[in-house]
Amino acid sequence: MPLMRFDVIEGRSPSQMATLLDAAHRAMVDAFKVPERDRYQIVHEHPPGQFIVQDTGLDIPRTKDVVVVSVTSRPRTRAMKEAFYAGLCRELQARCGIAPSDVMVSIVTNADEDWSFGNGRAQFLTGEL
Repeated sequence: MPLMRFDVIEGRSPSQMATLLDAAHRAMVDAFKVPERDRYQIVHEHPPGQFIVQDTGLDIPRTKDVVVVSVTSRPRTRAMKEAFYAGLCRELQARCGIAPSDVMVSIVTNADEDWSFGNGRAQFLTGEL
């Protein structure tokens, strides 16, 4: 927790994807102060013709390297979210060569009762976490 989903255009090697996921995890740990082993990441690859990410009129250039990151998380402060946006762009540019203009993020907030990590239990509610 948080759960991170990555939508990308297909074509990256397994090594490139591992680097991308590691970089994103570093940004998450730093900004949201989650434990190192608190890592839940899912990648969806799309053919180029089935992945459109425009700029909402902001004149933000996109390339084939565009990454859309969807995060589902317990509530975080505005400062934490802004730190994550900036840190994610910094990490992806430094480790993967992905321009900040190619990084789009959406965060959806939910509550403790919305999580079960397995075994049919709500671990945040039972005190296991």
